[in-house]
Amino acid sequence: MWAATIKDRPGSLAQKLDALAKAGVNLEFLISRRMPEKPGGGVVFVTPIKGAKQVKAAKKAGFKKAQSIRSVRVAALDKPGLGVSLTQQIADAGINLRGLSGAAIGKRAVFRFAFDSAADAIRAMRLLKKTK
Repeated sequence: MWAATIKDRPGSLAQKLDALAKAGVNLEFLISRRMPEKPGGGVVFVTPIKGAKQVKAAKKAGFKKAQSIRSVRVAALDKPGLGVSLTQQIADAGINLRGLSGAAIGKRAVFRFAFDSAADAIRAMRLLKKTK
């Protein structure tokens, strides 16, 4: 997961994304929001950034590898209750979520689970690999 701060003004996010696109980055995940604790500012999270050319472009655009966030991507056939099933498995294992984003498109669902530590992300990944 990579993160960058942005100004809360028109075009700020597009400018960051343009720098990535020009380096050939094909994003699987993007989320951006204002920072209420920092009026006039926002943050954008993206993944993946792969290879030297993309890393260089991301750094030049102000992105940094997020050291305090680890994420796990889960893609599955969409069905009623899938979200509760996945989150309950994580809860039953005693793993605390930092955040969750998800979407269903057609018959597929994709979730991005965020954790505070690499250890929690690895435990969750092993657990969620069993989900079909």
